[in-house]
Amino acid sequence: MFSWLRMAVILIVTIFLTRFIPFSAFFQNVNTLVHELAHAVATLLLKGSVMHIYLYADQSGVTYTAYTNSWMIIPIALAGYTGSALFSLLLFFLHAKGKDRFGLALIAAAAGVALALFVRNGYGMAWSAGFTALTVLIYFAAPSWLRTGYYLLLAFICLVESVISPFILFYIAVTEPASAGDAASLSGVTFLPAFVWSAIFCVFALWCAKIAIGYLFRRKPSGILINK
Repeated sequence: MFSWLRMAVILIVTIFLTRFIPFSAFFQNVNTLVHELAHAVATLLLKGSVMHIYLYADQSGVTYTAYTNSWMIIPIALAGYTGSALFSLLLFFLHAKGKDRFGLALIAAAAGVALALFVRNGYGMAWSAGFTALTVLIYFAAPSWLRTGYYLLLAFICLVESVISPFILFYIAVTEPASAGDAASLSGVTFLPAFVWSAIFCVFALWCAKIAIGYLFRRKPSGILINK
């Protein structure tokens, strides 16, 4: 029970703080990128085709894909919200292991690959290029305190956005089911309505957030090991 309460308090505080950080909207697109890349990866794993990804300034995005069988929409649609939740969990896991540099390299590589292979609208390409360049610069040139701070900024923003997004989807699924994106797509090929699928995304995101916050408090301290 304490872990859930701790997660809720940290999420609420982080949501409040990230809304006041300058240029936070710029970094919120990291979660959108991961979401759309998860759709793309799922499509490729099913031997489908990814035509392009569009990223927008309002933190929305869309992935245009082609696949051979209608059932493939299920894993492809599931991949977006679950993928972004798992990615935020991965970032906190890497931080707990002292692997912030590896995490930054992973984030930069994701943005760079997306730019090279999939992102094709003007804003999306400009954002991907700028974010990749900034992250590479931080990776190689920033002092350790700045690098860690930048990494945690991205990790917390990804965590917050991975939780907020499915709740927004749930609201849309209740009020306008046909406009509920991935949940509407899943509803079209299953017996479950869109609001149920969006509720599943919400529960999964909260579960990942709980584990991620747990990793935050399990970071191994750095120091000198003295053998007795």
